[in-house]
Amino acid sequence: MSQYTLKALPNYKQFSGPVVFVVMDGVGLGKKDESDGVHLAYTPVLDELVQKPLYTELKAHGKAVGQPTDEDMGNSEVGHNTLGAGRIFPQGAKLVNKAIQDGMLFNGAAWKQATQQAKDGGALHFIGLLSDGNVHSHITQLQALLKRCAEEGVPKVRLHMLTDGRDVGERTALGYIETIEKTMQELNAQGRDYRIASGGGRMYITMDRYSADWPMVERGWNTHVLGEGRQFKSASEAVQTYYDENPKVTDQHVGEFVIAEDGKPIGTIEDGDAVIIFNFRGDRVIELSRAFEDDDFSYFDRKRRPDVFFAGMMQYDGDMNVPKNFLVEPLKVSGSMAEYLCGMGVTAYAISETQKFGHVTYFWNGNKSGYVNEKLEKYVEVPSDGDITFDERPWMKAAEITDEVIKTIHEGTYKFIRLNYPNGDMVGHTGDAAAVRISVEAVDLGLARLLPEIEKAGGIAVITADHGNADLLYTLKKDGTKDPHVAHTLNPVPFVIMDYSGANKFEMRNGIDTPGLSHVAATLMNLLGYEKPEDYDPSLVTL
Repeated sequence: MSQYTLKALPNYKQFSGPVVFVVMDGVGLGKKDESDGVHLAYTPVLDELVQKPLYTELKAHGKAVGQPTDEDMGNSEVGHNTLGAGRIFPQGAKLVNKAIQDGMLFNGAAWKQATQQAKDGGALHFIGLLSDGNVHSHITQLQALLKRCAEEGVPKVRLHMLTDGRDVGERTALGYIETIEKTMQELNAQGRDYRIASGGGRMYITMDRYSADWPMVERGWNTHVLGEGRQFKSASEAVQTYYDENPKVTDQHVGEFVIAEDGKPIGTIEDGDAVIIFNFRGDRVIELSRAFEDDDFSYFDRKRRPDVFFAGMMQYDGDMNVPKNFLVEPLKVSGSMAEYLCGMGVTAYAISETQKFGHVTYFWNGNKSGYVNEKLEKYVEVPSDGDITFDERPWMKAAEITDEVIKTIHEGTYKFIRLNYPNGDMVGHTGDAAAVRISVEAVDLGLARLLPEIEKAGGIAVITADHGNADLLYTLKKDGTKDPHVAHTLNPVPFVIMDYSGANKFEMRNGIDTPGLSHVAATLMNLLGYEKPEDYDPSLVTL
């Protein structure tokens, strides 16, 4: 007997049709103005759905999906994790701490490759925010990485640090520098060469986000990689000098500095080196990661691009596969919705195109590859278009996905069907306003075809999104010009149930202060006739 069993929902009446769960990837709820691509799109179906009685808005970012703070964007990976798990699991800082404590980080392929490269003659470079703010990074995690380097015999390490002053006190950098230099000195006493090589304020170099200020990233590249910038004997001297020169300057805006001896930088990044970004939060290191990894790069002149092994603490954007290598693997979730449904013998069908196929399977299933029960499940991948950018064909494979789902509904084999329309997210990343509108319209057209078939079958449709993206086309610069927005948003997402079965009288539940993605799994279980597991977050409906 399976360990994953569910109790039947009292007074529930069975019906013949399927429960069809639709993820409109990247379709959030924006300001409903000219910056909102979802609002600007022609979406008669979605416009009608948000007026239905079984409708609410869900939080899809920050703590609602296990991120450290509510300033953290959601993404497709954590979104589908949370949707499929029915609970909030730790992401970011907590996940990294666990990976360090249980040793999984150091047993991973990325860590082994980075340290081996350094032992083979290169240097190992760490880049990141030096503080204990625990929003982007934590100094104790960096200390753990340095100590492990020493244990494994890495002879040369260079730290390229960003001063904080935003998540911690405005002028606290000197204390963090003293702490990390003490750690390095202790390790150097055993014959190693671990030193700070460069740095600067987080809001002056390196840590831009949302492609708002690429020259800021360029300054970081020149400082960390090329060793170009104002030279000092030590990081402490650099920071103190900037303090003395401008009594109002805070750590966020400290100028760039390069540590040099006899006029020569001590830590430029060269061919054969390894580079690790130790920030766990992705938004402010995605651009630097792209500068290291992208072959086709036009945001600034890199002058030279060293041939290095590059990795992030985590994968910062799974949609764009940035970075390709990362230290901390996603958490393995036990007791996913898929495991419970298979335990109860419920047939299930999952489909998307290549871009999001792993999200309705691997991530939905708790970061586990393959079928939960191949006898009960069917997974279908519709191949995405190759050799084009998504703004060139913003409709992507929405029509083909819809075709397959309609065919599956007609066959009547599967009780639970889940699908992902990737358009709003993948096209949203391009920043092409016209294409974004078309992408959302393609999803709406898919719904226009799909919902009548669910109604004919006497089923239930559940429609939501995993995070926002298409709902913000641009932000305004200080001079009033528009800056295309290509990242996820912090906006809520729609959630609506269309019960065409007529078998049960579901109503929206009162008393959930902040409904989020973690409440969806229990809701789907109720719609399928089961009570939720005890540790799942409450359902959004009552019967």
